Amino acid sequence: MWIEDTVDRESQQKLYVQMYTIMKGKIAKGEWLAGMQVPTEDGLCKIYDVSKATIRHAISELVRDGYLRRLQGKGTFVTYSPPRNSGIAMKTRLTEEMLGEGVNAKKEILSRSVEKPSRDVDNYLRFSDDVYCILCRRMVENTPAYLEQSFIPVYMLPQLEDDEFCGNPLYDLIQTRSHRRIFKVVQTIEITEARDEIAAVLRMKGGSPVLLLHRLLIGADRNPLAYTRLFGSGRQYKLQTEFERIK
Repeated sequence: MWIEDTVDRESQQKLYVQMYTIMKGKIAKGEWLAGMQVPTEDGLCKIYDVSKATIRHAISELVRDGYLRRLQGKGTFVTYSPPRNSGIAMKTRLTEEMLGEGVNAKKEILSRSVEKPSRDVDNYLRFSDDVYCILCRRMVENTPAYLEQSFIPVYMLPQLEDDEFCGNPLYDLIQTRSHRRIFKVVQTIEITEARDEIAAVLRMKGGSPVLLLHRLLIGADRNPLAYTRLFGSGRQYKLQTEFERIK
C-alpha cells in the first residue's frame, strides 16, 4: 500500500514549506516526471489536509524555483527532472576555505546592517528590497587573510544569527535554512587595488594589489539569490573546481 508523506503540525516549520519539500521530493525521486500534470489544488488539499492557501504558496515557490509551471486553463506541470545517469557534472559543493588544510582560521564579523543594496550590488542581485550587508574578516594564524562582503536578501534567511553565519558557508545556509534551491554558481576572479578602508582592515598599504573574487549564487528560476565578494590580502591561494562523470 502506498503511503503519502504527511505534514507535521507539531513542527515549527511552516506548512507551505513542508508542502514545498514534499512536492519537490516527488520530483527528485522521479514520482512526478517532467511534463506530468500534478494534482489539482483541491486534490492536494484533500490528500494532505491543508488549506488551498498553503498549496498555492508552495506551488508558487516551486514555479519560481523552476520545478513547476502553470498553463492557463490547463493546470500545473512538472518542468524539472532528476539528472540522467550519464554525462559530465560539476561538483556544486563549495568551500569558503581557500587557504588549504591544517591552518588556524577564524571568521569574525566586523559589521552587519540591513539596508537597500547599493548600485554596484544591485547590478549583481537585481533586487531592490532590504538585504543583509555583512562584512567579515578571515584571520589565519592571527593574520588577516581576506575580507568578505556578503549581500543576502532578508527574506532568504530571516532572523539570521551572527554565530550561524560565521559557522556555516553561505551556500550551506541557503540550502538548509531557506527553501530556495541553488541551481548555479558564477565566480569571477580579478586583480585590483585595495582601497584605503579595505587596506586598513587587511593591514596592507593603500593601493596594494589584492585578489578580488565575486561569487553569485543563482536559483533555479535564474534569479540571483546572494552575492559575495572577497578581497584577498596577497598570501597564497588555491582555488579548485572538480568535474566528474556521473555513472
